[in-house]
Amino acid sequence: MSGEPEPGFGNCSREVFVVGLVSPVSRAESYPMRPSRRDQSAIHQPVLAHELREFLALKPGLCVVDATVGAGGHSHQILEQIRPGGLLIGVDRDPMMLQFAEKELGAPTKDVILVQSSYVAIPDILAERKIAGVDRVLADLGLSSDQLADVSRGFSFHAAGPLDLRFDVSTGESAAQLLRRASADELSRIFREYGEEPFSERIAGAIIKSRRRTPVRTARQLADLVTDTVPRRRGSTKHPATLVFQALRIAVNDELQQVSELVDVVLPQVVVSGGRAAIITFHSLEDRTVKRAFRDKSVWQPVNAKPVTASSVERRQNPRSRSAKLRVAVRV
Repeated sequence: MSGEPEPGFGNCSREVFVVGLVSPVSRAESYPMRPSRRDQSAIHQPVLAHELREFLALKPGLCVVDATVGAGGHSHQILEQIRPGGLLIGVDRDPMMLQFAEKELGAPTKDVILVQSSYVAIPDILAERKIAGVDRVLADLGLSSDQLADVSRGFSFHAAGPLDLRFDVSTGESAAQLLRRASADELSRIFREYGEEPFSERIAGAIIKSRRRTPVRTARQLADLVTDTVPRRRGSTKHPATLVFQALRIAVNDELQQVSELVDVVLPQVVVSGGRAAIITFHSLEDRTVKRAFRDKSVWQPVNAKPVTASSVERRQNPRSRSAKLRVAVRV
C-alpha cells in the first residue's frame, strides 16, 4: 500500500472523528477534558523510540495506524518518516490522551486522523473511511505517565481521588465499584490471573473485611490496605500493591481480551501483505499473547526472534522502559 494512496483515500475526511459517528464533530465534543490536566503539557516519554524507527522500516507514502496513540510521542516520529503522502490514524480509548495527541501532532491535518475508540474497532474505523488495509500498525500497551499523573482516576498509588482505573470513564464500572460488589472468590481470581499476585486470597479477604466498615474508594486506601496485608517482598523495589493495581486495571478495561482480539482478529484483517505490526508489552500476560500470535507462520513472519528491550541508557533515563518488550512481525 506504499506509494500513491489507494482509491478512497482522497475521499477520506481529514477532520477529527469519534468512531461510530459519520459526521465530523468539534474538538470539544470529541474529547471532553479532565480539569486536573486541562492546561498541562504531556509528560510521557515514548519507550523504544530508536528501536521502533529501525523495525517499522517506515518511508514516505505509507498508511500507519497508531493503535494506542497516547500523547502522540511515537506518532510524531512516525509522521516525520511517512511524509509526504502518508496517512496516520491515531486511536485511543482515553479522551484525555487524545487531547495531548492533538496538540503534539497539530491535528487535525490532511494526513492525521484521531479517533476515540478501542483498537479492536480499527476494522470499522478503516471501513468508514474506505481504507482497505494499512502498511503498519503500532500498539504500545503500557500505561502513560500522564495517566499516572491524573489524580482523578487513581492510577497512582498515592492518588487521593477516586479509584477508577478506566481508560474511558464513560463505559463500564470503576475499580472501586468492582471492589464493592465482587465476592472474595472473584477478587482472588482477578488478582491471581491478571496480576499473578501470590497473596491473592489474603488480599481479597482483607478487602471484603474492610468494606463492611469502610469501602475502598481511593487509590491510596487500596495501596495502604495491600501494604498492611502482605509481607514485604525481599529484595523487591516494587510497591506491594503493584500487581493488585495491574490486575484491577486489566479487569475494568478488559485488557487481555482486547489484546487477544487485536492480535488474533484485527491485525491479520487490516495489515496488508508485506506490512508490519509492532507491539510493545509491559507484563508477561500480554507478551505471551503476542508471542503466541506471531508464531502463526501462516499469518506472520517474526522480524525478531526474541523481544527487543530498552538499552541501558534508556533504562537509566526512563525507568518505565525497563519492563518494555517489543515484538515485530511481517504479514505473510
